[in-house]
Amino acid sequence: MEINQIQAIIESVLFAAGDAVEIEKLADIVDVDKKSLKEIIKKMMDAYNYEHRGIHIIQLEDAYQMCTRGEYAPYVSRLAEPRRKQNLSNAAMEVLSIIAYKQPVTRTTIEHIRGVNCDYIVNRLVERNLIEEVGRLDVPGRPLLFGTTREFLRCFGLSSLDELPDFDSFAQNNDEKNEQLEMEIIQENLPVFDKDELS
Repeated sequence: MEINQIQAIIESVLFAAGDAVEIEKLADIVDVDKKSLKEIIKKMMDAYNYEHRGIHIIQLEDAYQMCTRGEYAPYVSRLAEPRRKQNLSNAAMEVLSIIAYKQPVTRTTIEHIRGVNCDYIVNRLVERNLIEEVGRLDVPGRPLLFGTTREFLRCFGLSSLDELPDFDSFAQNNDEKNEQLEMEIIQENLPVFDKDELS
């Protein structure tokens, strides 16, 4: 299959999907190895950017999505009544930042760092698809672990979490302190038994 045909197929698939498509899925569709396909898609992305088309392809970790360019949003919004923008509050941004840098992280750890209850904010971030449940911590009670989503990457213009600003450049706590904090929280929440109850 010629490269032009592969590009046309990828363009059609991404357009029809309307959402991010995994590189593995795209490779299966066009029957091309992932490494070669990534190079082909990179050339497509460069061509769209060079020609400054109204659409472009963005990378979200190991997936790709076709989107309209942000500068043309006012024109695209004329198709329908624009949705009211819902900006994140400072508190929501704090919680989202903690999750982005500490993930996977428990709700208890988030609340310990912030010093206040975060139930409502965590639930709102889940509703807005910026964070999601990614598992459970292997301790008594098995608390939920949260991490960011592809929608988070899309909203903040990131291809992957590696593009987040360096945490150490503006944070004072190192990883060892964070692990110690996690253990302190776990120990604080373990049940206490009387010696007589254990005998």
